[in-house]
Amino acid sequence: WITPTPLGEGKSTVTIGLVQALTAHLNVNSFACLRQPSQGPTFGVKGGAAGGGYAQVIPMEEFNLHLTGDIHAITAANNLLAAAVDARILHESTQSDKALYNRLVPVVNGVREFSSIQLARLKRLGINKTDPGTLTADEISKFVRLDIDPSTITWQRVLDTNDRFLRKITIGQANTEKGFFRQAQFDIAVASEIMAILALTTSLADMKERLGKMVVANDKNGQPVTAEDLGVTGALAVLMKDAIKPTLMQTLEGTPVFVHAGPFANIAHGNSSVLADKIALKLVGEGGFVVTEAGFGADIGMEKFFNIKCRTSGLVPSVVVLVATVRALKMHGGGPNVTAGAPLKKEYTEENLQLVADGCCNLQKQIQIAQLFGVPVVVALNVFKTDSHAEVDLVCEIAKQSGAFDAVPCNHWSAGGRGAVELAQAVRKAASQENSFKYLYNLELPIIEKIRIIAQKVYGAEDIELSPVAQSQISRYSKQGFGNLPICMAKTHLSLSHQPERKGVPTGFILPISDVRASIGAGFIYPLVGTMSTMPGLPTRPCFYDIDLDPDTEQVKGLF
Repeated sequence: WITPTPLGEGKSTVTIGLVQALTAHLNVNSFACLRQPSQGPTFGVKGGAAGGGYAQVIPMEEFNLHLTGDIHAITAANNLLAAAVDARILHESTQSDKALYNRLVPVVNGVREFSSIQLARLKRLGINKTDPGTLTADEISKFVRLDIDPSTITWQRVLDTNDRFLRKITIGQANTEKGFFRQAQFDIAVASEIMAILALTTSLADMKERLGKMVVANDKNGQPVTAEDLGVTGALAVLMKDAIKPTLMQTLEGTPVFVHAGPFANIAHGNSSVLADKIALKLVGEGGFVVTEAGFGADIGMEKFFNIKCRTSGLVPSVVVLVATVRALKMHGGGPNVTAGAPLKKEYTEENLQLVADGCCNLQKQIQIAQLFGVPVVVALNVFKTDSHAEVDLVCEIAKQSGAFDAVPCNHWSAGGRGAVELAQAVRKAASQENSFKYLYNLELPIIEKIRIIAQKVYGAEDIELSPVAQSQISRYSKQGFGNLPICMAKTHLSLSHQPERKGVPTGFILPISDVRASIGAGFIYPLVGTMSTMPGLPTRPCFYDIDLDPDTEQVKGLF
């Protein structure tokens, strides 16, 4: 996408139209790899993500609802770990070393032995013993006490519903929790680090290792405490064992689609899974195409696709397809606000070449962002029935002048794959070009430098400004040895800047970094830009008003 309106500009639809054109019309093997939609937007503002019109994934209802339960598995695993953190703090603060040891390593049928995850913990502590009866009092204390500092807990509970009232909560208020209450929050399930791990993992063994490395807090000496330390890695892997398998679906024209993982691109890394891409590449064979989507604008999903996902997978993309709409360009040209649920103002439904021309600055900037990575860009103009021929021609002309390899209008929504044949041909031509793919930054650079490079080169910021909290987190992560990880910025998708209302190409702004978190299992540092929230809220009129079930036919109505 270019920077979208709140309505979305049809990226999933273009992905599906493109593979339908390649396979059903040009006879080229192709596969689409899409993310599984979160129920947040499905029942909130944006609706589902199966595409639309004659370019969609079927059955659309299953795709947009529970599908094979991957997001539920992530929610269960995430919240099991959250429960383990608070329960461990409670038990450690109310029991002696001896009592803890007797409960953690109980006598069963007259035998007392460590579980394999406990043996691994002993080894990490430098205690090379396997008989529970031989530990000294000091070794027992080291083994049983994680000594979690509650003020450093970064692991939040999650739920796959837009519920703004869970953004800040107090937990532990029942008498049974003995006064151990603290402020906490819920994130949306797709922002869980476990979702990011699912999207970046390459095998079951790799997933298990990543789950164990997840850092949930620091101990009172400032050392990281992990899921492995809590003894929960194996249980998390069991909950995730089926979720690691991509789900095979199809388009309306029979082209295969893998649906797997669903991290948001504004608050996570925003790409479908490495596993789905790799399996799809194997299946399409030489000369085939895998079309994989990255969320939101080139400044967010695409930047993370290149700097995070490509680093993990080792795959090199051949072409970037950048989706634009006349509607979004008019908004960037100074058109009135576009609000979900409200009718579009006349500027968006009547020809206005000046607004389109003025808004193409955003398209030009997004093309330049893609060119930073050395990959050819094809602009796909997703055509709406209210767009005039002159507007469509103008956008394609400006895109080509701005360095796009090609720019083509697409009518796949109304015509299916046939409406995207020209796009498919342009993509095939672009894929045969010389490719000089490169990452934007070197991993060895300090965390602050990597954040600054993204802010200046991608977003167009003048500089960055770190809050004291962000500054101390960066120092802590660098000391803990996490400084060489890529960066996953949590930033609004509605502007190149941190301010959603600033359209077009904002310049001269200072990008505020309010907090920095670390997703060590997923393998990235996660700065929060401005007031970015990791739990969306419901609008005044959510999509759920239109969703219904016919009790006689069991047909789902109103999902889109």
